[in-house]
Amino acid sequence: MIYINLILAYLKIGLFGFGGGYAMLSLIQHETVEVIHHGESAPWLTLQEFTDIVAISQMSPGPIGINSATYIGYKVTGSVLGSALATISVCLPSFILVLLIGTFLLKNRENKYIQNVFKAIRPVVVGMVASAALLLMNKENFPDYTKSIAICVIAFLLVRYAKLHPILIVILSGIAGYILY
Repeated sequence: MIYINLILAYLKIGLFGFGGGYAMLSLIQHETVEVIHHGESAPWLTLQEFTDIVAISQMSPGPIGINSATYIGYKVTGSVLGSALATISVCLPSFILVLLIGTFLLKNRENKYIQNVFKAIRPVVVGMVASAALLLMNKENFPDYTKSIAICVIAFLLVRYAKLHPILIVILSGIAGYILY
């Protein structure tokens, strides 16, 4: 039953995870930390385990949604099969939708209704990414919000106004975080 629950959960995440991996994080957290799936006695992960998986997924090359699916699939089932099923399940809806929509859009790309739909989806994607940012703002990631917000604001100002390269800002923010925490 665990494999079926895993497939269904990740098909749902893949189908409704517009905006990429970070936008999917709130859906992934809901399915893995909050939901008790059919036939099971507890959620798959604790909030701390989820936070750790997100951190590992960010450090690994590749999309965060797929990396976390691979890791969570293994963690939940204890098998490579579970890992593969979660990964395939999160990718399959997007793959099918891109094939169908891509064919449709090539034929109708000048249609004003199609263009309006894409304009309407943009704020939803921004909202989902913002939701992921708020989701990651927990005591496991930010033991002191004041210091974290200060680093964020300074990083933003340095990129925006001092025109420093974002990679340099990431390195400097990491150093600041290491020193402050």
